[in-house]
Amino acid sequence: MIFGNIKKKLYQHRCESVAKSYGNNFKVNGKSYVTPNTTLGNNVNFNGMKIQGNGNVIIGDNFHSGIECMIITSIHNYDKGNAIPYDDTIISKDVIIEDNVWLGNRVTVLPGVRIGEGAIIQAGSVVVKDIEKYAIAGGHPAKVFKYRDIDHYEKLKKEKKFH
Repeated sequence: MIFGNIKKKLYQHRCESVAKSYGNNFKVNGKSYVTPNTTLGNNVNFNGMKIQGNGNVIIGDNFHSGIECMIITSIHNYDKGNAIPYDDTIISKDVIIEDNVWLGNRVTVLPGVRIGEGAIIQAGSVVVKDIEKYAIAGGHPAKVFKYRDIDHYEKLKKEKKFH
């Protein structure tokens, strides 16, 4: 257990020292990496997050990730480049994750995506396009299949009941 706590502290320190900024109550409970273009809100919980690429990543308050999640902000130029399968050009797009979002285990978020407030992304999903607020989405590519009970969500939010 002591070795596990040392690893958590190492990942925490690495994320805090690399991120552009992070809010109060930031917790890193598993192997995690961020970039200098990463902005984290309050009460952000990483249980295993890898953020890579040159684009900005903005994560709001009360975010939780499962294990082995990934946010990618850059891709290779495969379509209009001067070589195949891709050239040396890097295309970067920002990723924005609003407040109170939960990513299940092994979720991958691709460049240019916005995940709306209160959304839940099912384990193993690949998010390739924007997800609306309060949506519950899953699959490859992730598709909305349900919505939260908005009245209940807003009641808990008003009462400041955050995990």
